Amino acid sequence: MEQVKQKVALLDIRFFSYHGFYPEEQLCGNVFYLDIETIFELKRNIADDITATLNYEKLFQIASEEMCKTRKLLETVAESILERIKAEFPFIEQIRIAIRKQNPPFRGTVGASLVELTYKK
Repeated sequence: MEQVKQKVALLDIRFFSYHGFYPEEQLCGNVFYLDIETIFELKRNIADDITATLNYEKLFQIASEEMCKTRKLLETVAESILERIKAEFPFIEQIRIAIRKQNPPFRGTVGASLVELTYKK
């Protein structure tokens, strides 16, 4: 039987948030970029019905709400986003969450640090 997979994603969502292990990171904040990718079975003949697919506006809402909650670890933020997406859209087969922290506070030059979680049902 033929099966077609659909990907719905939001890439390079920019946030200014206060995540970080060190207290000064939680005071000063930083720029973060977030990617969310989802994969699920395509429903045929959806006839322009948003309820027959994944509304990426809802993905953005979940990401925004979680990025506003200050946390020490990006892993915690990514996991919260992942769990909320799984709960809201149980038909999703795969999810990838990637968070990049711009200019992490090291003594050397580092463009970004990255935490990525991948879920597969």
